[in-house]
Amino acid sequence: MAVTVTEPTPTTGVEITGLSGSRLVDRAVAKECRSALEQRGVVIYRGADIDDDDLVAFSRLLGRVVPLPRGGHPTHREIQRITRDPSKSPLAAYRESTFHWHIDGTTSEVPDSTTLLTVRQVSDDGEGDTEFANTFAAYEALSEREKRELDGVRAVHSFAASQLLVTPDPSPEERAAWDRNPAREHPLVWKRADGRRSLLIGATAGEVVGRPAASGRAFLDHLLDRATRPEFTLRHRWRPGDLVVWDNTGMLHRALPYGRASSRLMHRTSVAGEETVA
Repeated sequence: MAVTVTEPTPTTGVEITGLSGSRLVDRAVAKECRSALEQRGVVIYRGADIDDDDLVAFSRLLGRVVPLPRGGHPTHREIQRITRDPSKSPLAAYRESTFHWHIDGTTSEVPDSTTLLTVRQVSDDGEGDTEFANTFAAYEALSEREKRELDGVRAVHSFAASQLLVTPDPSPEERAAWDRNPAREHPLVWKRADGRRSLLIGATAGEVVGRPAASGRAFLDHLLDRATRPEFTLRHRWRPGDLVVWDNTGMLHRALPYGRASSRLMHRTSVAGEETVA
């Protein structure tokens, strides 16, 4: 099958057809993927039909794969099963928070660099698409005055902040469990070694350092609204066999809501980050 490449939106995403299975486990393919991620943020391999062994092997060509001790996969520690079925994943109860825009690993000093997600079962009700928002493009679209206003502004990221969006009035036991996960302070603008800048925002950003809670929350909400305008976003409609790879450091993402009884099942791997947030 011939390989075709298209760009689904003006700012974000590359869609590739004609590459599948073990053909993806190739250094040249991984090099092209990394280049596309740097330029476009998201790479979609339509009908990739990649099995778990090849998913891990391809992920390793992109960098150091992060082992996931609580991923729920019976044979691959590198694979996390994304589902709302508690019999398939110990994290199923927390999936509703992923319906909100977020970046993975924001409570770490070095967030994961790349995420790979492949569909194992498409939702039988057509729900559960994934959306992406390009925070490099969103930052560049800000005025010079707005960029200056963000200089030096920092936010606190926490697991609790994302869970409060789902359960705004938690029990003391729920809140204590959330707070056992460490929080971390980051600048709102991530300044990269190569000179590029992106916004570090999303569901885990719960407060702005040095500002009252209400005004800080309003400021974060406004910035998130700006970053997720239609011109910066891409909606991926899942089809059987799809594999999507994205730059976790520069792309907000969210799952569109799907029910607890949904058949939707994804397998995910994560590649370790390379730059501390600065």
